[in-house]
Amino acid sequence: MTALLTESDITAALADLPKWQREGQSLTQTIDCPDFPAAIALVNRVAEAAEEANHHPDMDIRWRTVTFTLSTHSAGGITSLDVMLAQRIDNLAP
Repeated sequence: MTALLTESDITAALADLPKWQREGQSLTQTIDCPDFPAAIALVNRVAEAAEEANHHPDMDIRWRTVTFTLSTHSAGGITSLDVMLAQRIDNLAP
């Protein structure tokens, strides 16, 4: 099992992920896309990356707005898997 990050690890990770926020035991980011097809395309790109990483975010699509929530459920909170996927999402976002 992947180990939970410490509070200082999470703070350091968020310093390198300025678009992400901590909400309890999760990292979240909301991205506004130009339109609905662009939002779906983003979700598809993230889905492919998540499959490659074998780590899957919660995704909420509201018209052209997509919210990603990352948490390692099996560990009960935020792990390095979440930080790595957040970085990957940042690289895939418009």
